[in-house]
Amino acid sequence: PISSGSENSSKITQIMAFSAAIVATLASLFCSSGSGEDSLDRLLLAVSTSHRKSSTLGKTEPPLLRTGTRTIYTAGRPPWYNEHGAQFKEAFVIGLCGGSASGKTTVANKIIEALDVPWVVLLSMDSFYKVLSPEEQALAVRNDYNFDHPGAFDFELLVTTLRKLKQGKSVKIPVYDFTTHGCQKDWKNVYGASVIIFEGILSFADKELLQLMDMKIFVDTDSDIRLVWRLRRDITERGRDIEGVIKQYNKFVKPAFEEYIEPTMRLADIVVPRGGGNMVAIDLIVQHVHSQLEKVSEKGHYDSPLPQTLSVLESTPQVRGLHTIIRNKDTSRDEFIFYSRRLMRLLIEHTLSFLPSKACFVQTLQGQEYESRRFSGKGITGVSVLRAGETMEPALRAVCKDVRIGKILIQTNLDSGEPELHYLRLPRDISEDHVILMDSTVSTGAAAMMAVRVLLDHDVQEDKVVLVSLLMAELGVHSVAYAFPRVKIITTAVDKSLDDLLHVIPGIDSFLKDHVTLKKIQLCYYRDNLHFKIY
Repeated sequence: PISSGSENSSKITQIMAFSAAIVATLASLFCSSGSGEDSLDRLLLAVSTSHRKSSTLGKTEPPLLRTGTRTIYTAGRPPWYNEHGAQFKEAFVIGLCGGSASGKTTVANKIIEALDVPWVVLLSMDSFYKVLSPEEQALAVRNDYNFDHPGAFDFELLVTTLRKLKQGKSVKIPVYDFTTHGCQKDWKNVYGASVIIFEGILSFADKELLQLMDMKIFVDTDSDIRLVWRLRRDITERGRDIEGVIKQYNKFVKPAFEEYIEPTMRLADIVVPRGGGNMVAIDLIVQHVHSQLEKVSEKGHYDSPLPQTLSVLESTPQVRGLHTIIRNKDTSRDEFIFYSRRLMRLLIEHTLSFLPSKACFVQTLQGQEYESRRFSGKGITGVSVLRAGETMEPALRAVCKDVRIGKILIQTNLDSGEPELHYLRLPRDISEDHVILMDSTVSTGAAAMMAVRVLLDHDVQEDKVVLVSLLMAELGVHSVAYAFPRVKIITTAVDKSLDDLLHVIPGIDSFLKDHVTLKKIQLCYYRDNLHFKIY
């Protein structure tokens, strides 16, 4: 219901006047192109200029895609590696092509959600516009620069980037600002994944790009609908005016679609009519991708020597004795907690010896100069992988005064066997610190890799990350080491294998059951709230 007050009446009058102006302008446009009044029947989306805002690709593509039941981490991850550091299978690349504002990103997000794959990369062709000269910038401001021409894109950089992503390598992606028609100073890091979805208006225009794609999809949306969607997007999200949008559409967008984009429809494996609303087509796409991924579900085994980035605490009689107690199934709960804490303290103190230090001199009480060493980094932050990783926090606090603590909750999807990010809380300036990443046990390494990925996405340098775990399996060691060759891995023992439930063998007792007691309300909070927070 709408009130009949003067204020609301004024607003309604303004909205009606603006809507009438849009309809009149579109009517003249369609009539001149022979579309007639019937074309207006499909114009159901309102366009408003009252809340213009500036937006960039970096802001509109967060690393988390939230669905109704879970969170998908879309910044990617390295694939599984063999003993030589090579991946078992390249990523599955889906190419999405279609006219401007045809719903390509909507289709991509629906495919990602339906795939139920936690490791994906969504790569947009918009990130690869060429840097404009001052003259081209002036043309762009007047809506006289053709952004839909193949010459507007840096295809050489695009091909190189997509090839590296397909191989599982990390890349830096330009962050394009649609308001200023330029790239931001800071580029964003993106990593390989199980599935890469590459979308763009000219994604089928280059032969080398086509060779990198495993599936090609063309999103076919009616031109009238595309124009309305483009008006809404460019006016509300990119700060454009309606006259400029229509001028650009008439002069560049429509001719480019007819000359360069529409002819590439014949190259597509699947054509999706009606964009993101066509769930039948999306379901068929998802079924095919699943069948391809199942062929590479086997992760492989490792028989090679342990990597040089691994440091195992020396197996002294004391360390061996502590392992004897905490591995014994007959050990009481109190003894398990006491002796595992002792072992964690030894592990953390061993870890500190790998942090950078510099020589210095101090004066003793006897007036003598003593040559010593001092930590040379900016700071130290501990990050625990919830929930068992929290058991190592007391040991870190005991040896590092005023250490800051962050937390990450990663849980394994029982259906896919892959980790999923559910909760994150990190200090804001963590990028300047050396980070001690703590998890009680590491089996496959999947959760540890995701945790490292989160840290890298918050600009922590890879060589400043130390993964600390009481016990690791060889598979986990190799996975982390080959994925992140500059991350230091420190543990008290490495066991040979995993059982069918991915438990480390011979292993130790459950830290969640016997070592730590968490409040029920806290567990419910982590489980039921997909939360991404930085304080």
